[in-house]
Amino acid sequence: MIKIENLSKQFETTRAVKDLNLHIEKGELFSFLGPNGAGKTTTIKMMVGLMTPTEGSIEMGGFDVERDPQKAKSIIGYVPDAAFLYQHLTGLELLMMVGQLYSMDNDAILRDKDVLSERLFMKEWLGDRISGYSQGMKQRLAFASAFLHHPEILIIDEPMVGLDPKTARIIKDMLKEQSDSGVTVFISTHNLNVAEELSDRIAIINRGKLLGLGTVDSFKAISGEQENLEERFLKIVDEEENNGSN
Repeated sequence: MIKIENLSKQFETTRAVKDLNLHIEKGELFSFLGPNGAGKTTTIKMMVGLMTPTEGSIEMGGFDVERDPQKAKSIIGYVPDAAFLYQHLTGLELLMMVGQLYSMDNDAILRDKDVLSERLFMKEWLGDRISGYSQGMKQRLAFASAFLHHPEILIIDEPMVGLDPKTARIIKDMLKEQSDSGVTVFISTHNLNVAEELSDRIAIINRGKLLGLGTVDSFKAISGEQENLEERFLKIVDEEENNGSN
């Protein structure tokens, strides 16, 4: 469903992503882990067509993101780490606009809007302008916008930013439900507890390089010790940092 092959991105003197290869199956819930500056958001921006790779290719559901961007984007729901929302629109107006961009008819938009707004406890303020929303309200609206058109692939950069514990629980449940229904879910996160709880597989990246790929249990088993994911993650990143400085 997602195929990333030999992907690299160069910014002047910095190579932000280096020869990245990932194949992610339909219905898989996949977490992309790494410290700040590891290359996670750069990778995601290339996946959704906001940046052009220096080298390599990305396919979404069989559509090449560079050669067939419209079809690739049509099957993606995207929640960035800092969502840009049109501040002078109401929440309802934004959802109507998003649905129309994805060629949904108005009846379908309104029906699905009702379902999502009930689930995300946002129905009572959809008529308000987005400029008055809190960060958590904006994040809920961003998720509703991503879910609205029933995408085949969900790409989410830091899903729990700005969410209270109750909403975070709802979002985790919704992501798991999406995965169980056959939607491919790709999450970039600093929250290792979220990755450990939800993921079918995880990848660890640092300095643009893939350091590890596997299930949570496979990472824990590497050392033969009883380690949690956080402990194993820190060891892998520290080893790479130390090797890179030698």
